Amino acid sequence: MRILLAEDEPTIVVTLGDALRGAGHSVFDAPDTDTALEFLEGGLPNVVLTDIRMPGAGGMAVLARALELAPERPVIVMTGYGTVDQAVEAMRLGARNYVQKPFRNEAILAMVEDFGQLENLREENRGLRERLSEAQSIAGIVGASPEMEAVFERIRKVAPTEATVLIEGESGTGKERVARALHGASGRAQGPFIPISCAALPETLLEAELFGHEKGAFTDARRERRGRFELADGGTLFLDDIDDMPLAVQVKLLRVLQERSFERVGGERQVEVDIRVLAATKVPLQELVNAGKFREDLFYRIHVVPLSLPPLRARAGDVPLLLTHFIAAQARRAGGEPQRVSRSTLVALTNYPWPGNVRELENAVQRAVALAGDKKELALEDLVTVDPRWRGALKTSGELRPLREVVREHEVEHIRRALVETGGHRTQTADILGISRKVLWEKIRDFKIEVPERRGRS
Repeated sequence: MRILLAEDEPTIVVTLGDALRGAGHSVFDAPDTDTALEFLEGGLPNVVLTDIRMPGAGGMAVLARALELAPERPVIVMTGYGTVDQAVEAMRLGARNYVQKPFRNEAILAMVEDFGQLENLREENRGLRERLSEAQSIAGIVGASPEMEAVFERIRKVAPTEATVLIEGESGTGKERVARALHGASGRAQGPFIPISCAALPETLLEAELFGHEKGAFTDARRERRGRFELADGGTLFLDDIDDMPLAVQVKLLRVLQERSFERVGGERQVEVDIRVLAATKVPLQELVNAGKFREDLFYRIHVVPLSLPPLRARAGDVPLLLTHFIAAQARRAGGEPQRVSRSTLVALTNYPWPGNVRELENAVQRAVALAGDKKELALEDLVTVDPRWRGALKTSGELRPLREVVREHEVEHIRRALVETGGHRTQTADILGISRKVLWEKIRDFKIEVPERRGRS
């Protein structure tokens, strides 16, 4: 820390100054008010220690100017006999603390150490917010890991086309967000985006919900009703949880995808639609095909372009970014300042496997912020209460490494796996990773990645 020591008593200047320097801080001595104000104008100190009574305008003037230039800067006032009332006034005006003379240097050192830890925490949170602003984000999907860069690249390539996309990923990974991103970046963006969960309705209701029904088609069908296919005409229909679609409905869906026309339930007239279909599954559809629970012909019809979303545990380097993003979003809604998160809490949250994925993390932040009250810092227990199976993952010991190091580790490992997969073929590897061959070469050089023996020329 850079500390301004505004004091005219030589004994305190020497002893306290030596103690602070011995603890690793830089100390700037100011024997009078004018000198202290000059240091402040230079923008140097992180912390100000000022005596109330000193030559010139005095410590109250130093306090006022220090806080005017930097409202968050900690100021400690030192008081002698008969100046306690002024010290109380100084606290009212914004001083962080005060000590009465004579004092023990250890008391000052402890205060400065606390301020230093708080400043480091603020700096880390500022760094995360800056990193978040630099991270790629499409339609609210946040990530800087290589895995998410690959997802963003696939979205950019596929969105402008009319191809059917099958979005694969565990529950909570953000499949509907990806579907909305694909729609928003397509030529159909001005048309409707109509989602439906195939797991939310029984077979009879799902069929009517998808294709609509005529008046009198079944009990309580008192009027004609358009289904989701008609509502999506000119836009995009998103079939979420298609792995839960009953086989009988799969047959009708296949026909619609082939002919782009259908009949309402209880109707005979053919209804034609112009739609793009996106689908999502939380389990590998090929496994359901092999088990006879999903039609093979429908699988190939919707599995035109697969897009896989990684679980959060596979991109742990994105946890601090997502946490910062969700906390900032809650603060914007509430019109307040975002809470801080301690280093040890970030370590624990990064180690936690997040079985509920991004949705679990977002819900945890919403709950923590709602219950935080006036707390400026969110603790681990505010953010996550885990199943006993996962308690061992919440490790809080150790230092949190810079985010760039965590991201770099994942990036290096991802590039190494791609090189192994292609047998060291750089052009194929670059295509898989969605980067240019020149960028790949630079990363191999900079990260000192060992390239496997090539199976062919690149």
